[in-house]
Amino acid sequence: MVKHMLNQSVPLDRMFHALADPARRGMVERLSRGPASVSELARPLGMSLPAVVQHLHVLQASGLVRSEKIGRVRTCRLDPKALRTAESWISARRSQWERRLDRLGEYLARHPEAPTQRSRT
Repeated sequence: MVKHMLNQSVPLDRMFHALADPARRGMVERLSRGPASVSELARPLGMSLPAVVQHLHVLQASGLVRSEKIGRVRTCRLDPKALRTAESWISARRSQWERRLDRLGEYLARHPEAPTQRSRT
C-alpha cells in the first residue's frame, strides 16, 4: 500500500498544487459545466491571456485539463479520471479518520470517567 501511495505522490502533488490557486479552481469550476475556449476561460478572470495560458499549463501538467486546437481556437475540457484519482485519495483519508474517531468514541464510551488533570510545573 505504501508503494502504491508513493507512486501516486507526484500526480497528486501536481493536482493539489494546481487546485491551490483560486483562478485555476475557477477554471476547473467553469470546465465542470463543459468544454470552453481559452478566451472564454479568461473572460471572468481579469488577467492577461498569457497569464491564463500559464495557469492552463499548470492544470494540464496536473492532468486535470486536456486541450485541443482546432483552427485558431484552443478548447479545454476536464479529465474526469484525474478528478477520480484525487477523490479516491481523499476518500481513503476520510475512511481512515472515521475509523480512528469511531475507535475513540468506543473508548470514551467504555471509560466515561472524567480525565485527570495533569499537574502544571
